[in-house]
Amino acid sequence: MFTALLRWSQQMPSLLRAGMPTSCALCGQIGRDVICSGCEENYFSHPTMRCRQCANTLPSLESEAGKSLSVVSLCGDCLKQKRAFDASVVAIDYAAPADQLVLALKFGGQLALAPVFARMLRDAMLRQSAVANDPPTLLTAVPLGPRRLTNRGFNQALEIARPLSRLLNVPLHSNLIQRQQDTLPQMKLDPIKRRQNLRHAFSVSPKAMTLLRGRHVGVIDDVMTTGETLNELARTLKRCGAARVTNIVFARTLLK
Repeated sequence: MFTALLRWSQQMPSLLRAGMPTSCALCGQIGRDVICSGCEENYFSHPTMRCRQCANTLPSLESEAGKSLSVVSLCGDCLKQKRAFDASVVAIDYAAPADQLVLALKFGGQLALAPVFARMLRDAMLRQSAVANDPPTLLTAVPLGPRRLTNRGFNQALEIARPLSRLLNVPLHSNLIQRQQDTLPQMKLDPIKRRQNLRHAFSVSPKAMTLLRGRHVGVIDDVMTTGETLNELARTLKRCGAARVTNIVFARTLLK
């Protein structure tokens, strides 16, 4: 009897959430979904042509029938400079209204958005044939520095990574890589200082090196801007034995 009551009490919060209405994070419509079907259709159901390596947007190519082609090529930046990561998958551009969702998760603590982001990323991975045919064999999340983690109380990248790991049935290793110091926010720095800011920022333990050897690692984050953080992280992972690194990021800042 006690065991049954204990099991029921553990399940009660999720049962209550399933039975109680909520409101759409974007339009406020009452329903049971964090993002209603109308907003999903309007804002998140239109795949964009992207560079297969950095996920920056590419000009659409039109077929004779007038439909956009889904050929994914490299952008000019990736042709000019060698990057440590091999591919990038993103769900959406970092623009309205997706930017407000990112801020709500990151600074508003709206953790219910993390599984929604994970589902969109799973769908984006399935659409990108190169990643769908050669998926990561283990996942990790971009780590926060100790001070930022203490102030925020959670790592938004890790919150997205947990449900994504379950959706993909790929193991998540949250402590695979460590941030050795609290770096300055990248958004406040110019390109040269961004690279300097991240120099020696990440480390991998000797135990993790054994796990990494020859593996394809998927690195989860919420936003990708210039890609310097992800590039330094990929460089560290490959230096420690990873064979391939794919960025899996919810939103991509538009770069000209």
